[in-house]
Amino acid sequence: MTDVVMVRGEAELFERTAHLFEVATEISCAARDLHTWSVAHPAAPEREQSVRGMTIRKVYQPGVLLDPALAGHLRRMADNGAGIRITEREINETILLDRRIAIVAGDRVGGVRGYTVISSPALVQGIQSLFEAAWHGATDLEAYQARFTELGAREILEQLASGCKDETAARVLGVSLRTYRRRVAELMELLGASSRFQAGARAREAGLL
Repeated sequence: MTDVVMVRGEAELFERTAHLFEVATEISCAARDLHTWSVAHPAAPEREQSVRGMTIRKVYQPGVLLDPALAGHLRRMADNGAGIRITEREINETILLDRRIAIVAGDRVGGVRGYTVISSPALVQGIQSLFEAAWHGATDLEAYQARFTELGAREILEQLASGCKDETAARVLGVSLRTYRRRVAELMELLGASSRFQAGARAREAGLL
């Protein structure tokens, strides 16, 4: 394989890399959500599978917790032995295989996403270092989910989307105005949102609002 190969679309990506996933014993993945790496190919990295004998670590952004189905999928992966963490920082969507191969997701052009498959040791080492930094700065899934649930994130987002005043939202949720505003601020922090509008936009992108 050439040190750096550009491919277009997931079909071509998995045609070129399926054999690498089949023999990999260590998989590290960073993604904004569960859709970057499709399940279209049987060897796709997001497929629920036994991870016995493998080291699997995955870092996602908080938006994955907005959808109960996706959150449940993460929980099952963790129960099967995968390490799952959540980060509020921007991340490069990347998969690393056995610290030898890096696959970096690019932008969509004409509805088709591009990917770069890298085998150059120096480049892979640099990408691995970036992943390690993201991993160590992230929070374990269980701890993050507990905080997310405690905030009543879905209920708060529904109130934000309705456009009602804070006083009304607090009354609907049965909390004080101060508590409601504190939870809104904490939810925005969890989602990495700089405004209420951005928090609502991310919820809509997830198909929840």
